[in-house]
Amino acid sequence: MKSRKLLTGPYLFWAASFIIIPLLMIVYYGLTNKERNFTLQNLAQITTPENLKALGLALLLSFISTLICLVLAYPLAMILSEKNVNQSSFIVLIFILPMWMNSLLRTLAWQNLLEKNGVINLILGFFHLPAQTLINTPYAIILGMVYNFLPFMVLPIYNVLSKIDKDVIFAARDLGASTLQTFLRIIMPLSIPGIISGITMVFVPSLTTFVISDLLGGSKILLIGNVIEQEFKQGSNWNVGSGLSLVLMIFIIASMALIAKYDKDGEGTAF
Repeated sequence: MKSRKLLTGPYLFWAASFIIIPLLMIVYYGLTNKERNFTLQNLAQITTPENLKALGLALLLSFISTLICLVLAYPLAMILSEKNVNQSSFIVLIFILPMWMNSLLRTLAWQNLLEKNGVINLILGFFHLPAQTLINTPYAIILGMVYNFLPFMVLPIYNVLSKIDKDVIFAARDLGASTLQTFLRIIMPLSIPGIISGITMVFVPSLTTFVISDLLGGSKILLIGNVIEQEFKQGSNWNVGSGLSLVLMIFIIASMALIAKYDKDGEGTAF
């Protein structure tokens, strides 16, 4: 028993140093002003027209990106779950490989593809087609979000689908259920934990991102993540930046509550 407690020491130290203490600092700065007095003014900054616009746009783009990821990921996860172990493991490995590369480098690659003199416009020019304005648009940001976060939607759904007992599906078909009925009444309900986990794992980072919107959206499009980054780095106003971060934590807590309700056994998060 003592040896197990000793083994948890490094994890507890890591959690305290990089999770608990930074969160406590955010709470402290978010609820105090520069004179270190308690205030809710930092939280109220979310109601300014500029910040509300940034938050609304971030919610909209995150919702669209999450929906696209779900539409793309679910059929792929179903195909993977029907393959044998060796085939599915190889395809899942291909999906995971890009995640081993730094997300900043992946986004920079898309910036080179989408910019005015980028690869895509060069190809269009080669075929004598008009160049397109792809970079610095909301569509570019959505593309970057989908590309970066699609694996986080595929993996939890695949994990749940692969655990569904095939005998249940065979029994439904033996009882006369059509393919559509089997999907709607058996497969879809059983895959809800993976869907909820996937939606959470895509929506939350999409909502809080600032690197993707900064590189692919430029200074023309500001999301709430960019506003928070500017408060910390350019304005050196840790109090307002922390207050806005606390507002975003509401969405994170709501996502955690959804997972706790619909994925009690952790089926969608255990890869």
